[in-house]
Amino acid sequence: MRRRKLFLGALPIAAALGSLTLAAPVVAVPLEYTSGAPVALRSVPGMDAKSVDRFLELYEKIKDPANGYFSDHDPPVPYHSVETLIVEAPDYGHVTTSEAFSYWIWLEAQYGRVTGEWGPFNEAWESMEEHIIPSAAEQPGNARYNPADPATYADEHDTPQGYPSELEFDVPVGQDPIANELRSTYGNSDVYGMHWLLDVDNRYGFGNCGDGTSSPAYINTFQRGPEESTWETIPHPSCDTFEHGGPNGYVDLFVGDQQYARQWRYTNAPDADARAVQAAYWAHTWATEQGNQSQISATLAKAAKMGDWLRYAMYDKYFKRVGNCVGPSTCPAGSGKNSAHYLMSWYYAWGGGTDGAWAWRIGSSHNHFGYQNPMAAWVLSNVDALEPRSATAVADWDTSFDRQLEFYRWLQSAEGGIAGGATNSWQGRYAQPPAGASTFYGMYYDWQPVYHDPPSNRWFGMQTWSMQRIAELYYATGNAQAGQLLDKWVDWAMANTTVDAANGTWQVPAELGWSGQPDTWNAGSPGANNGLHVTVTSRNQDLGVTAALARTLMYYAAESGDTAARDMAGNLLDAMWAPNNQDDLGISVEESRADYNRFDDRVYVPSGWTGTMPNGDRIDSNSTFTSIRSWYTSDPDYPQVERYLEGGPAPTFRYHRFWAQADIAMAMADFGLLFP
Repeated sequence: MRRRKLFLGALPIAAALGSLTLAAPVVAVPLEYTSGAPVALRSVPGMDAKSVDRFLELYEKIKDPANGYFSDHDPPVPYHSVETLIVEAPDYGHVTTSEAFSYWIWLEAQYGRVTGEWGPFNEAWESMEEHIIPSAAEQPGNARYNPADPATYADEHDTPQGYPSELEFDVPVGQDPIANELRSTYGNSDVYGMHWLLDVDNRYGFGNCGDGTSSPAYINTFQRGPEESTWETIPHPSCDTFEHGGPNGYVDLFVGDQQYARQWRYTNAPDADARAVQAAYWAHTWATEQGNQSQISATLAKAAKMGDWLRYAMYDKYFKRVGNCVGPSTCPAGSGKNSAHYLMSWYYAWGGGTDGAWAWRIGSSHNHFGYQNPMAAWVLSNVDALEPRSATAVADWDTSFDRQLEFYRWLQSAEGGIAGGATNSWQGRYAQPPAGASTFYGMYYDWQPVYHDPPSNRWFGMQTWSMQRIAELYYATGNAQAGQLLDKWVDWAMANTTVDAANGTWQVPAELGWSGQPDTWNAGSPGANNGLHVTVTSRNQDLGVTAALARTLMYYAAESGDTAARDMAGNLLDAMWAPNNQDDLGISVEESRADYNRFDDRVYVPSGWTGTMPNGDRIDSNSTFTSIRSWYTSDPDYPQVERYLEGGPAPTFRYHRFWAQADIAMAMADFGLLFP
C-alpha cells in the first residue's frame, strides 16, 4: 500500500536569534588536522595576512575539540550550536541540520584555499555521507518505487488542528520523469541527498529505527501546515517502528488512513544540498589553482551526484502540471517535465515501508526566493568536474539557472529587497488563490511561502543568505542579470546598515515588512514592481546575518569596483572582531530571547490521542512544548527561562551557532583574498 509524507521541510530560520550563557562543552575526539598549533600558510599572491590570520584563529577555535562545536562520533558531527538550550528551527542546540554540514564543507574548502590542505574537505564530506545521507539499509524498498504512481495525495491544512490529513487515493498524481534515469545512471534507486535534521547524541531517545540507543538518529519535527511553529511541533523518529508514541507510533498524528504501516521517511532541505555543491565548486577552483585538484576529485564526483538527485526539488509536490493548477482533482497530472517549475522548492521527500515492500517520493509546490541558488545551477550546468551524469541533468540545471534569475527579478521590490515567492498549490491543497494574485509562469505570488509563524520572509537573513549566492555568481561569471539585481539590493541594504568599527557595534536589518505584490511576470518585458514594497521594521547585531551581508558586499565590490560596498564589508568585519565581541569560543554578542515565553506553549494533540515519548513524557491534549521535552528543565540554562515564565525579564545569552561562526570565519578569508 502506498504512503506519503505530509508538509515536510526544514526551517533554517533564526527568526528570533538570542544568546545563551555557555553550557559545559562536549568533549570531542580530536581530528588529526586539528592540533591547535599554528598553521603554515600556503603562499597566496597578494593575500592580506591580517584577514586570513583572523580566519585561521576562528577556524582553530571551531575545530578545537575542547570548545564543543563537534560531537565525539567518528567521524564527528557539527552541532547546531555549542550551547544546548536554544530553540530556533532546530529545537535543541545539540541536534544538527543539513545546513550545518553544508557550512562545514564550505569552511573546509576555505581552509584548503588558505593552506593547500584538502584532507579536511574530503573528511567533512565523508562525515556528511556517513551521518546525514541515509544509507541503502536506511531507505529499504526504493527498488519497488513506481515512478508512474509516486505518492498518495493528502491536503495540507492551515493549522495543526487540521491534522491528521486523510489520504485520498482517488486524486490523480503525475508521473516522476527522472526516477528511471537516475536508476539507470547509478545502478540503484537509493536517494543521494541529506535528510535535514539529526538528533546527534540521541537526546530524544528514539535511536535509529526504534532501537532507542544509536546515534546520530534521524528525526523530524515540522509536519502540520504553515502555522505550526517550532513551539508547536511533536518530534518523532524518521524511521517509525511504533516503538514510541501511540499504538501507530506517530504516524496517525499526521496522516489519516484505514491502517498504518511501520515506515521510514526523510526530508531534504534543497538550500543545504545546493550550498554543498556551491562549496565543492570553490574547492575545485582553488585546488585546481594549486595543482591539487586530484586530491578532491572523488568528492567532486559525489557533489555532482548530489546535484543530480537535487532535481527533485524542481518538481511540484505531486508531479502535477505547473501553472494555473487549481483543484486537487481538476489540476491535471503532469507528464514528462511539465510538472517541473525548475526552482529550488522548500523540500523534496521520500519514504517507504520498513519491510521494503513499497516506497514513495514527492517534490514541493512551494518556492521561497531564499532557497534559490543560481550559483549552484550554473556550476551543475557549466563546470565539467561537477556536471551530473544523468542524461538530462545538465539541461535541467541550465533551465533552472535562467528560471531562478527570473524569479529574483520578478520578486525584487521597488526598494530593492526580494519578496517571498510563489506556489503551484495554493494553501498546499491546490485551492483557488485570491482574485488578482500575481503569477510567475502560472504560479501564485505568496509573500510568506511555506510558514507563517513567524512569516517566512520577515527575517533579513533570508536576504543575505540568498543574495550572497548572487554576488558569488556575479564575481565568478560577470552575469549582467546578477549585477543588476545587486546594484539595487546593495544600495537598499547599505542604506539600512550602520557600523561603528572602532567600538565594535553595528546595526543590520533584523525584520522586514511587506506590502503589495509584484507585477505578473512577463519575461519579454518585466514590470517595474512599483506596487511591491519592503520596510525595515527592526535592526540588530545578528552575527551570522552580518557575516553573510559582508560577504555579499565584498563579492559584489570585487566584480563591480564599488568601493563603498568594499569599505562597509571591511568595517563590519572589524566591528565583529572587536575585543568586546571576542571570547574563548569565537565571536558572540548578547542576545535577548523574548520568544522564550513560548516554552510553555500548548502543542496540539487530537482529543483522545495519547502516547509517550521515549523518556516517558506523556503526549496528550494537555501537552506543551516543555512537557514533551521534560529534560529541558535540567539544562543548566533553564533557570533563566523559568524566571522569565514566572514574570521576570527576558533571558539573555551569548550563543555560538556553528553556521554563524563558520560564516564569520569565511568572511575574513574572503576579504583577505579578494582585497589584498
